Amino acid sequence: MKKFRVLCLLGLSLCFTACNKEPKSTDSDEEVYVSKLPNYGNVKLKKVFTNQDSKLENRAAIVSDIQAYYDKVWEKGNLSGGILVAKGNDILFEAYRGFGREGQTMPITKDVALHVASVSKPITAMAVMKLVEAGKVQLNQSLATIFPKFPYPEVTVEMLLKQRSGLPKYENFLHNTELAKQTFVTNQQILDYIIQHKPGLARNPDTGFMYCNTNYALLALVVEKVTQTPFPEAMQEMVFKPLKMKNTYIFQEKDILTASQSFLNMGKKLHPLDYLDLVYGDKNVYTTPRDLYNFSKALYSKDFLKPELMKLVFEPYSNEKPGVNNYGIGFRMKLFNNGTKLTYHNGWWHGSNSVFGHLLDSKVTIVAIGNAYSPRVYTALALLGLFENFPPEKEILTKVMRNQKLSISE
Repeated sequence: MKKFRVLCLLGLSLCFTACNKEPKSTDSDEEVYVSKLPNYGNVKLKKVFTNQDSKLENRAAIVSDIQAYYDKVWEKGNLSGGILVAKGNDILFEAYRGFGREGQTMPITKDVALHVASVSKPITAMAVMKLVEAGKVQLNQSLATIFPKFPYPEVTVEMLLKQRSGLPKYENFLHNTELAKQTFVTNQQILDYIIQHKPGLARNPDTGFMYCNTNYALLALVVEKVTQTPFPEAMQEMVFKPLKMKNTYIFQEKDILTASQSFLNMGKKLHPLDYLDLVYGDKNVYTTPRDLYNFSKALYSKDFLKPELMKLVFEPYSNEKPGVNNYGIGFRMKLFNNGTKLTYHNGWWHGSNSVFGHLLDSKVTIVAIGNAYSPRVYTALALLGLFENFPPEKEILTKVMRNQKLSISE
């Protein structure tokens, strides 16, 4: 009888322990990410794509073309950084070269985070959209309801996301001010300056597209205010950890001695930091091609956002003038005459530049990140012409392979 009681107590103890463990996903390969903040932990990265999504009939020929491009542009051009091309779950091509820090230290590998500059904007935008989905903020919400005394009550969260606020560029209105004499300026100081000095609008709100870093610097503050969490920590909880972006972080002052650096003159000259280098939201995501590939995978998932919100992300909103180039929510796009749509974002800051291509139809992702400035990094976007019918991109790729001059920028 005594032995029976011991066994019962042991059984109850085991049951109590098991019942009090954190809940796991029913998917045995992926655990649920638990956070106090709205996050993308519901996305199961291993189940986003079907086998058909990863199929590519002319795979060998396309991989050969990408290899030829890499040999010519990256190897012979002595670029520094990394590039990844994937279709569905299939990584078609991946390569790394160069160094992350001075003295040819920190060899760049798949695990070395580099600054992707304005490719940070799509990631910031998706953090905001998750807060919208959670009912923590509304797209049509005036910034003045979030930041008391904000002097432009007609400016909304949605206008910031779509680059249609008309706000002036902080890199312009802070120039020649006392703030420019500081070692570093913060996002909060940018907001405080706007409230105190009311710099003139560049154009009336929602009257047209104007690419402006101020929009995304303020969106980072929206994330902070709504979550009551510093932006670098909020992004870890909402985006990076849930999507297994294990080498990704928001650059802060504490990272200066360990983070990868950016260079000029093909890596021969270090680009020094300046007073704007700690402003985040518009830039300062340090990540890898592998981690951005995870972010891209998640964007394809039906569980990423509610359908009615996801539908808004890749719609064109800058329709004042007919043309190829347009902007959605955190994404650039090219709308070609044949009805195809190329969705992407480029980045540039100091010696770093980047490309993030995310094709909606063919499920193709292209990531290219360089840390020794060269406009030739942007030519990686032309590789998307190998997968869908984008005649201008095919033409660019042909010119690149023939060594013809191009005019390409961020």
